[in-house]
Amino acid sequence: MSKPNLRDPLENPPVAPEARQSDLPAADRRPADAEMARVLTARSGVVTIIPAGSSARWDIPGLVNVVQLYLPHTTLERVAGEADQTRPGNLLERTGHPDTITSRLLISAADALEGNETLDALFRHQLTDLLATRLLASHAGAPTTFQPITGGLSPMTLRRAIERLRSDSEEDVSLAGLASDAGLSRFHFCRAFKESTGLSPHAWLRQHQLEQAMNMLRDTDASVVSVAAELGYASQTAFAAAFRKLTGETPSDWRRRVRWQQ
Repeated sequence: MSKPNLRDPLENPPVAPEARQSDLPAADRRPADAEMARVLTARSGVVTIIPAGSSARWDIPGLVNVVQLYLPHTTLERVAGEADQTRPGNLLERTGHPDTITSRLLISAADALEGNETLDALFRHQLTDLLATRLLASHAGAPTTFQPITGGLSPMTLRRAIERLRSDSEEDVSLAGLASDAGLSRFHFCRAFKESTGLSPHAWLRQHQLEQAMNMLRDTDASVVSVAAELGYASQTAFAAAFRKLTGETPSDWRRRVRWQQ
């Protein structure tokens, strides 16, 4: 059975439909959480950034779809430290600012979560680090420069990482655990892992789980409910939706077709 060719949700994420309200007019201001920055997108290609300690209120006539992420200052400090910066630069306040990359990363958050705790946690960690990196490099008063490492992981390090990803332990599959075991920052580990495998850790694990699901559906009589539970999905419905998104078929339809062809 050939490996399915999966799209990495963090690479060229889907573009959201235009919101009904194209502009976000600023109104009065009020105190905000001093420890959290917020970044949001309400239409494709445009972002609004609210630094920690400031806030804005908008009065918007009509409906608008918004994807919003709260980013702890400790995350910005960690990501800046991984770039050998003593402290992160202060984020610039942006309203309706053109930024296709950040907007698509935010939109991917709503599209990629699948109801699988391990997969979703790994995706959230990767997304958070990518967004923090993007904000510090492109939306700070003193931009942070991130020097990409060259080359991938050593064969031994890659083998250990794959063993951890195949593990049933949530601690083994955490991005922090994977990066620590490799002796790299989370940001550099993801870059090196993708250089070695062609996929991010999240996309690799998602492909591995899909292959496991296909093997179980083809080679055993396990129910779809049992397959979903074995792979860590919260429900049969969540598993079926994720499977269909990746293959174009429900698990039951895929099983019938493959068995008929054998």
